[in-house]
Amino acid sequence: MADHDITLTVNGTTESLAVESRTLLVHALRDELGYTGPNVGCESGKCGACTVSLDGDAVKSCTVLAVQADGSEVRTAGALAESGDDLHPIQAAFHEEHGLQCGYCTPGILMTTEQLLDETPDPSREEIRHALKGNVCRCTGYGNVVDAVETAAERVGTGPDESAEDD
Repeated sequence: MADHDITLTVNGTTESLAVESRTLLVHALRDELGYTGPNVGCESGKCGACTVSLDGDAVKSCTVLAVQADGSEVRTAGALAESGDDLHPIQAAFHEEHGLQCGYCTPGILMTTEQLLDETPDPSREEIRHALKGNVCRCTGYGNVVDAVETAAERVGTGPDESAEDD
């Protein structure tokens, strides 16, 4: 029995739904609204597969009740490539550097990476490892993930107008 009406802005779309008090944000996003980017992993905040951006902060959506997010802006990994045709520089870097394998953890790592690069545009490998410590990946061994974040850092914020070389 749903007892709370909430509104979320998810990837730019306003969504209204009724949820029970105990509904986790990850379940509201996936089960009620159909956003499959955040994956359900441990449901205890340890694996990071459910990481989304909540009002600009990377959070594990299994640790947030949907009612707590009422009125908030939520971004999933699906919002990274705005045009839908081209990959976001972070996504492209993960593809090129083989920073993903099965892909289950990837959406959460992408969202964590986005916040890291927003806050630290040129992170060291140690800063990358520290930022990603809450994201568990059982496939990659993390070396390629760190390489992908480094590559993404070189590209984020350098669109065609900004990356023109001085001649």
